[in-house]
Order: sequence, then structure tokens, then C-alpha cells
Amino acid sequence: MMYADRHAQPTRFNPGGLTAAIAINAALVAALMFAGPTILPGGSEHVLETRNIPLDPPPPEPLPQPKPHALTPNRPTETIVAPTPLVPTPSSSDLVTTPTLDLPPAGPTIGSDPGPVAVEPPAPPLPPLVGPQIDPRYADAFQPVYPAAERRANRDGRVTVRVLVGTDGRVKQIERLSATSDAFWQATMERATRAWRFTPATRGSVPVEAWRTMTLTFRMEDAD
Repeated sequence: MMYADRHAQPTRFNPGGLTAAIAINAALVAALMFAGPTILPGGSEHVLETRNIPLDPPPPEPLPQPKPHALTPNRPTETIVAPTPLVPTPSSSDLVTTPTLDLPPAGPTIGSDPGPVAVEPPAPPLPPLVGPQIDPRYADAFQPVYPAAERRANRDGRVTVRVLVGTDGRVKQIERLSATSDAFWQATMERATRAWRFTPATRGSVPVEAWRTMTLTFRMEDAD
């Protein structure tokens, strides 16, 4: 035992470490004192009020990057091209050559006869025209009424007219050729357009329009 104590070294005192330990303990005690709530005897209860402390706004979120548009494939343009038909080109062995005949030169024309001339046959003649005739059923209606002025004057009269008879036998048009007076002409025109009836003219049994000349006389002895 005496051998071991002889080799042991005495422990030395470090004042700096002691000071540091005391300072750390004092700081811990002060922190505990300030951190604990202060309780006042007989005081009113304190309500703990909390307030939101505004913080710095968060940085804006990065905008989403636009996605690259999908490339729409171009629609192919249809072009219709008609194929050019291949025309086979005959080889020289397929060609057939017809020999050309050498004609003798034309000699002078003998004679002046141009040859037979075609003559068209003449058109057949038209059927004869049968003129309009007085329809016997209306024969009594042809004499016009005697004009009153000419009757008082005791004067006879004579009228010649040209009428166009239609296919229905009625007078379509009347022309004055001669008349003793206007009164006789007026009476004849009114009666012709209103009451005269004919059988129409025909050409080959086909009714056609045709002109006819009519002469009427006015006599006082017939008027009595």
C-alpha cells in the first residue's frame, strides 16, 4: 500500500471551471423564475389572450409551365393522279407498209357534159279551195234593217262589202267596198258581225279562213 500511494499524484484545484459551473446554474435558475407564471394572491383571474402574429407571406407558388402542345400530324393531301396509259409502241417488225401506187397524171377533160343532174319532182298541187257559202239556216237573217233616215227620205240603197269568214262560219272581219250612204253601210256592218252565218271554206275537206264579197240592196217596196 505504501508503494501505491507513493506513485500517486496530488489533485490540483481549477478555479476557472468552478466559476463556469456557478454561472451555468445561476442562468438556469433565472430562466426558471422568469418562465413560471406569477400568481398574485387575491387578484382577478387573468385571461390569456392570443393574437395571430402575421408571418411573412409564403413565396408564390411557381406557375405551372405550359405543357408542350402535342403536334398534330398534318393530314396528308390526297392527290389523285390518273395513270397515263401505256401505249405500246409497235416495233419495226410489227409495222405493215402498203406500197403506194403511182397514178398516171390526169389528162385533159374531154367534153363539157357534167353528167346527170338530179331534178326534184314538183310539189303536188294544193287541193282546190271551196269558198264559204251562206248557211241556209240563217238565210233570212242576212238582210239588214232598213235605216229609218233612208226610209223617211224614201231612198233605195246598195252596199257591197268583203267579209272574212272564219273556220266556225262567223264573220271575223268586214271591209267596205261601196255604199249608197253611211246609214246603209252602218246597218250592213252591224247585221253582218252579229247575225251572218256561213259554212266555212275548205281545202281538201279541211276548214280554212277565206274572204267572200257580198252585195245587198235596199228597196222601199220590199220594206213595206
